[in-house]
Amino acid sequence: MNSILTQIKKELRENRDPHTAASGKTFFKEEVKIIGVKTALVNQIGKKYGKEIRTMDKKSVFTLCEELWKSGYLEESFLACHFSFMLRKLYEIDDFVVFERWVKKYVSNWASCDTFCNHTVGAFIEMYPEYIQNLKKWTHSSNRWVKRASAVTFILPARHGKFIDDIFVIADLLLEDKNDLVQKGYGWMLKVVSEAHQDGVFEYVMKNKTKMPRTALRYAIEKMPASLKKRAMAK
Repeated sequence: MNSILTQIKKELRENRDPHTAASGKTFFKEEVKIIGVKTALVNQIGKKYGKEIRTMDKKSVFTLCEELWKSGYLEESFLACHFSFMLRKLYEIDDFVVFERWVKKYVSNWASCDTFCNHTVGAFIEMYPEYIQNLKKWTHSSNRWVKRASAVTFILPARHGKFIDDIFVIADLLLEDKNDLVQKGYGWMLKVVSEAHQDGVFEYVMKNKTKMPRTALRYAIEKMPASLKKRAMAK
């Protein structure tokens, strides 16, 4: 494991571009550690080591992922997300403890949050939906990334038409949150649901629009017809 970790870190730094590092930071309000490797190249590196990752046992891969998370670098977090998602067919119920720890301990920006939760945590929830109750508990966290995670985990399941009732419960729990990145997270979740359940999301928005932050509302109705948007935005 140490060998592949060393190789990955070396390769990332050999491909560092100062311009990419500087421009990457403009996408975040918070301070983010960026090596400066283009996302497409990070993905290529992930695929390059994929064959070797598949020969490792799950515990070793998760240990590798943890070391990548620990660095705090955005690109290394993306590879941790990629490698953990590769093992999705091997997820077991106890893996939630690992995934929850990573969210609470290491996620520190929207990009890492969304990449990890859209894929790894989302795939886990599709396999073990009883853990949706744990996501509902995340909505009460003092950590904005944990709260955002409780919503963006549902992005891919929502596209498959799953867990619609639970999604509205999550939206209720986050409804009046003051943080704009949490608002964008649950608004995005509702927007995805609206692709197949437009009437349900529109009804939800109309019922809650006096309390719903405008940021979340705009995200939720983004793909709706202009006539519905106008009604939803009217005061």
